[in-house]
Amino acid sequence: MPASSTTLTSAPPAPGPAPVPSVTSGPKSRLHALDGLRLLAALMVCCYHYAGRGGTISESWHQNPARLFPHLSQVATYGCLGVQFFFVISGFVICMSSWGRTLGDFFRSRVARLYPAYWVALFLVTGAALALPAVVHAVRLDEFLVNLTMLQQPMGAPRVLGVCWTLWAEVRFYALFALFVVLRGVTYRRVVLFCSVWTLATVLCNTSDDELLKQVVMPDYAPFFIGGLALYLIHRFGSDLLLWGIVAVSWLLGQSNATRGLWHPGAHGDFVRDPHVIVLIVTLAFASVAVVAVGWTSWANWSWLATAGALTYPFYLVHEHLGWFAIRVLHRGLGLPTWPTFVTTVLGMLVLAWLMHRFVEKPFGPRLRRAMKRVRTPAITTQLTTQLTAPKNGEETG
Repeated sequence: MPASSTTLTSAPPAPGPAPVPSVTSGPKSRLHALDGLRLLAALMVCCYHYAGRGGTISESWHQNPARLFPHLSQVATYGCLGVQFFFVISGFVICMSSWGRTLGDFFRSRVARLYPAYWVALFLVTGAALALPAVVHAVRLDEFLVNLTMLQQPMGAPRVLGVCWTLWAEVRFYALFALFVVLRGVTYRRVVLFCSVWTLATVLCNTSDDELLKQVVMPDYAPFFIGGLALYLIHRFGSDLLLWGIVAVSWLLGQSNATRGLWHPGAHGDFVRDPHVIVLIVTLAFASVAVVAVGWTSWANWSWLATAGALTYPFYLVHEHLGWFAIRVLHRGLGLPTWPTFVTTVLGMLVLAWLMHRFVEKPFGPRLRRAMKRVRTPAITTQLTTQLTAPKNGEETG
């Protein structure tokens, strides 16, 4: 939305004459096409929030978006699948960015990447809620303070940002990957084992009523992260049957979870989804990242795609609630027509995202990472070192 001191080992020999992949193989240049896919996923979610659902957005438009956008709304209602698209990309990117990093490096990079823009988004949305509570009511002070941790969902506190539930899924993915892979050093073997065990756990989890287990394993979203991890291994080491098998199983489980979660048999109304379209979009999400993984998008090296990728995370954070505020002011307050309001709001959120990236993420992300890396030597350690290195009585210093 926003790459170890442990020695890396090569992957285990595959059965038969298949070559052993090397940890030094694989391109290391920026994947600009992946940046473009990230923005595409964010725009899918944006269209869903502005034109593909009812609720608060209907109040901002002053009527159901399906009446205002009879054709767009039928497409936008599938935009919520941009979240699953994000999760596939996230699996790919996290595996790529954690390679060769220590656990401390991984932790610092995630904190510095996620929190500066997130904190600013919290203040912006809260300020807008105080200024125009008719759209969204501001939370209490204690609830706002819990939101600063990004742990408001397990704490049972209201979310300031509607999209925070996806960040909670990302945080759990980071924790699992850090504990079982990054802690010992990222290698081909460890990532494959992690993908395999996590896939089995998601299937077994569906037979359990243990809520804590489901919170940890995330059976509804795990296949998308796992598919992204395996696709990065394909990108780094090349194709092999085992990795494509992991991707295929992840796709099969992912499309099933998405269909069960988003298709409601017998439902009627303005925002009804077709299960075949859900399967198609999930398939396209996996296929898009797979195309990047095998190197078919190496020609897409335009610099503006890097900017698009940089805007994705702040745009994702602010577009929902602040977009609803903008729509209410532009459409109902100033009388701007429907389509100009829609386009102006999207562009306005992109501009705000650029400002957040330029003046928040770029200067403060690296500073936060350096601040966490700065180690202060305890006084007792300094004293002990001085005593050990000091010359004894009668010894000469030279």
